[in-house]
Amino acid sequence: MKYDFTSIMDRRGKDSIAVDGLGKGPSPDLPKEGFDVIPMWVADMNFPTVPTIPEAIIERAKHPAFGYFDPTDAYFDSIIKWQEKRNGVKGLTQECIGYENGVLGGVISALNVFCSKGDKVLLHAPTYIGFTKALSNNGYDMVLSPLVRDENGIWRMDFDDMEKRLKSENIHAAIFCSPHNPCGRVWEKWEIEKAMELYKKYDVYVVSDEIWSDLVLSGHKHIPTQSVSKDARMRTVAMYAPSKTFNLAGLVGSYHIIYNKWIRDRVAKESSLAHYNEMNVLSMHALIGAYRAEGYEWVDELRQVLTGNVDYACGYIREHFEGVDFSQPEGTYMLFIDCTGWCKKHGKTIDELEKAGWDAGVAWQDGRMFHGPCHIRMNLALPLSRVKEAFDRLDKYVFNA
Repeated sequence: MKYDFTSIMDRRGKDSIAVDGLGKGPSPDLPKEGFDVIPMWVADMNFPTVPTIPEAIIERAKHPAFGYFDPTDAYFDSIIKWQEKRNGVKGLTQECIGYENGVLGGVISALNVFCSKGDKVLLHAPTYIGFTKALSNNGYDMVLSPLVRDENGIWRMDFDDMEKRLKSENIHAAIFCSPHNPCGRVWEKWEIEKAMELYKKYDVYVVSDEIWSDLVLSGHKHIPTQSVSKDARMRTVAMYAPSKTFNLAGLVGSYHIIYNKWIRDRVAKESSLAHYNEMNVLSMHALIGAYRAEGYEWVDELRQVLTGNVDYACGYIREHFEGVDFSQPEGTYMLFIDCTGWCKKHGKTIDELEKAGWDAGVAWQDGRMFHGPCHIRMNLALPLSRVKEAFDRLDKYVFNA
């Protein structure tokens, strides 16, 4: 491969929550003596980003003034080109693109347009913890429609349940996660179409979190929610960011795409109210650096690496960890495992199981905060050698100890 996905980065002392945050608050515990940390919890990557990003930042930083600025045409043109080439988006214009400090902030700005405090918002369960915290902190009531696994173990939306909840609970806003975190589903076009038909029927406005859209695994394709119909285009606020794709969360910087001018103007107003939703000049140049030709190549290689990591992890679980259930992800780099059968067979609690992993240096994440009652979420965005080491430790010291 042209880019480096094999070197093991030492992130200690480099402002990394994934490593330096262990043992604090809700994070995993530090490992026992003799084990180093394999970070598999925070949803960031343990790969060096594409070189054009630090190059772009350094080049801008050579100029010693960092005053007020406006986003440049290069910023907008980079997004328009990226969306067209990666997602097949046609006719996107600058006026439809708006800056957000983060996707969750953009979600709340959109909900503040669509809802009043205390209104109910439909989401699917399992659910990303960021949605849970953002909605509860801002006075919205989550209504969870459970995803169900079909005969092939694939997570599916339960359209009958969705309709029942939309109809009976007077819901007029929904958050749609595509690809889905933590389940890793990459929704097929017909699934999105059917969901959007329901939302149209019950006059529901949609916030579509598509931050994982670049990270679909081999054999799958991301379908933008706004692309499935003219109505979907006009009732949906779509959220994107280079942060997941290129590991830029620490730089801050996301963007929305809104085609409906009425919604767009009001979301822009909501986002401006704190007078703090302003772009960082270095994050702007980071996005431009990311969306260069090298970034396209880098993401294609990354997807191959992630596909290999997911295949290895899932194959290892099937062969070695009896009682551990999962649906193989189609996108993202997160694996959501159900340990109900293993815990029942071995008389262990999910807390005891998690702790055993932490003790062996596998810093995986409690899945209960994602509404998985006996689940663990694992980040597989590491060099394959580290993924193999993690599963070797889980075999020796946890599941088959």
